[in-house]
Amino acid sequence: MKHCLFILSAWILFITHSPAQETEQDSSYYRAYPTKLTGRYYFSRKYTGLGLENEGYKLLYMPNSTLNMGLGVTYQNLTLNLAYGFGFINPERERGETNYLDLQAHAYPKNWVIDLFGQFYNGYYLHRSDGQLLDGESRLFPDMKLRKVGASVQYLFNGDKFSYRAAFLQNEWQQRSAGSFLAGMELYGGQIRNQKGILPTTLGREADLRQVKYMEWAPNIGYAYSLVLKKHFFITLSAASGLSLGRTSLHFADGNEERNWAVRPNYFLRGFTGYNSERWSVNINYVYNQVNLAPVAGYRVNTGTGNYRFNFVYRFAPGPKLSKKLGWIDRTLNKLSGK
Repeated sequence: MKHCLFILSAWILFITHSPAQETEQDSSYYRAYPTKLTGRYYFSRKYTGLGLENEGYKLLYMPNSTLNMGLGVTYQNLTLNLAYGFGFINPERERGETNYLDLQAHAYPKNWVIDLFGQFYNGYYLHRSDGQLLDGESRLFPDMKLRKVGASVQYLFNGDKFSYRAAFLQNEWQQRSAGSFLAGMELYGGQIRNQKGILPTTLGREADLRQVKYMEWAPNIGYAYSLVLKKHFFITLSAASGLSLGRTSLHFADGNEERNWAVRPNYFLRGFTGYNSERWSVNINYVYNQVNLAPVAGYRVNTGTGNYRFNFVYRFAPGPKLSKKLGWIDRTLNKLSGK
């Protein structure tokens, strides 16, 4: 099983202290710990799947991505996570080989939500056909390649009382229930290709589909809410959607090409739940983004990108020697924010 097993994630220098744009958060709703180190031990899995429908069938392709175990730390607005897909937590399950580089950044400056995507996957298996799980080598597509790049940027209207970072990065603590509307823009582009055919050969001539290309742009709007029980237990849910204007083109083995422009809904879902306190946090979070492509010649295609994680977090103040070494981060952030 030849996977890309090493995962490096970083959220770097998203400045949240611009005097012209921000006020201090309401500390009666959430507390921030910018000068403490937030260390985490976690398990995570990232993936980008492919859904494809036509009259008479519905297919879902998935990569054989790994469950990763790792360590991470957050200080100020910089987060570094290192994870590895160890073999003992990833037994071979006859799903073929997937080589991949999955770059996802989910950053939460105080009044903003920023998501960046770079998906580069080689090797898929047909996970489901018409609602049925499939077995056997006939469901393997080792030469299928999926590429997706994109970004979503949203403004968080109630960042003074509602904190995404408390749920996702755990360097803040949401102590009272609060919610916020959000609105912004998103842009996605990519392709799916397989010179041996994207569709199963059992579909006959339809299996001549070789490549799908797309580009989409959309405004979006959503809402997020954190329900906090007894200051420590929380459930945070967020949903956003946008009507995207997109162009999709299909390329077939005989050189024929079909294309279409259309408006289609995309959506972005996030869910977080767990326990948070002054020093400790244990939580589970899930982020899912689905991009629905413009339908062409009866084909309806979507890409779904997910990231789920279990975190065990400990928050602590650095000692004098470490504080001195971290001083360059404080000075850099202060200069960039105009302080």
